[in-house]
Amino acid sequence: MRPSSSPSEALLRGLSGAVEVDAELDDRHLLQALLDAEAALARAGADAGLLPAPVAEEIAGHCQADRYDPAALGAAADAAGNPVVPLVRRLTEAVSPSARPWVHHGATSQDILDSALALVVTRAAVPLLGHLDTAAGAAADLTRTHRDTLMVARTLGQQAAPTTFGLKAAGWLLGLHQARDRVAQACAALPAQLGGAVGTLAGYGSTGLAVADRFAAHLGLAASPLPWHTRRQPVLDLAAALGGLLAATGKIALDVGLLAQTEIGEVTEGGAGRGGSSAMPHKRNPVDSVLVAAAARRGPGLVGTLFAAAGQEHERATGGWHAEWEPLLDLVHLAGGAAARTARMLTDLRVDPQRMRANLDATGGLLLAEAVATRLAPALGRATAHQVVARATTGAGFREALLADPEVTAHLSVTDLDAALDPAGWLGSAAELVDRALAIHEGGSG
Repeated sequence: MRPSSSPSEALLRGLSGAVEVDAELDDRHLLQALLDAEAALARAGADAGLLPAPVAEEIAGHCQADRYDPAALGAAADAAGNPVVPLVRRLTEAVSPSARPWVHHGATSQDILDSALALVVTRAAVPLLGHLDTAAGAAADLTRTHRDTLMVARTLGQQAAPTTFGLKAAGWLLGLHQARDRVAQACAALPAQLGGAVGTLAGYGSTGLAVADRFAAHLGLAASPLPWHTRRQPVLDLAAALGGLLAATGKIALDVGLLAQTEIGEVTEGGAGRGGSSAMPHKRNPVDSVLVAAAARRGPGLVGTLFAAAGQEHERATGGWHAEWEPLLDLVHLAGGAAARTARMLTDLRVDPQRMRANLDATGGLLLAEAVATRLAPALGRATAHQVVARATTGAGFREALLADPEVTAHLSVTDLDAALDPAGWLGSAAELVDRALAIHEGGSG
């Protein structure tokens, strides 16, 4: 097991995590989840009539994390390759002689550790999903408030055409909403693992299926139709969902960071006292977007590790299972931090509609070239209209160049041309798309 607080964790880990989520991922909580699995195993055996209920309760009574030393268990884990073996030894020593034969009865280390990790993840998911709800709520507020706020849409890094900040925020909102749904579904589907030595449940005789089902019920986890000790789809589903969450929050962070650039200046991260520089007194750095973007860049490697580890040999992996533990917890850690920082970033985001409009007008109407060409296309044909408008974009004064071109004035009046050059008239279905995203969010299905 990992030490509960190494120097690097004290100095750096807080920059990528969230306190409420990380609290569920520390060694003390993982140890308690391991013990919860041992307690549930004893109680499931009692439910199936394998051992007396008082014996199961005695075992469960000793399944309290504060009775054991995580550091000592972690040191002892090296001899067996996992922390369950020394933990079972300590738990067996703690109970009465009559109860000792029933500690860890019929199970193997992977049963306990897989089930404990599922518990840890589902418990950490509660605050994680709460942060996502806050982030989505803030995105929805931005979407409503700026439903019709004009701004520049940019493609390949260049100004492209008019859009609205409401539509951009609606994209953020739907990304968060969908990521939240997938994480919640993956966590709810995480099953308990119980198979015994090779997945046959042989240690329970004819009661194996009953014990497995009761074990899952006591833990509050989904029941698996078969042991999944080398069939790692639950882990892959969770990894994909958490990776998607990091991608969704990373997209928002990237947009905010770019929009906050001095030369753009369309948004600013709020939060008093945040974003200072050690060298430059004038700086207000977009700290939350930077840290969320950093987490998003780390996510694919962790997801890749979990997928690479999923091909596992026969009935027990020789390293693949062991490779999952820390990347899985690190992925939850990063996802929790990204969700919390995205929530704060969007809640405090300051939007500057005037700067958005100034940037929209900076090219003198060139952003509406497509709109003008579309109005000319019925008369000139699409290709010719494109060429005519392209000629007018090469010099100074787009509107003036269009008015000086007889092919334009032969088919467009000044009023029609000015209508084509109004960015508010070239928004397509932006408002309806905003409304659709809000309806999906408010309806709770994505």
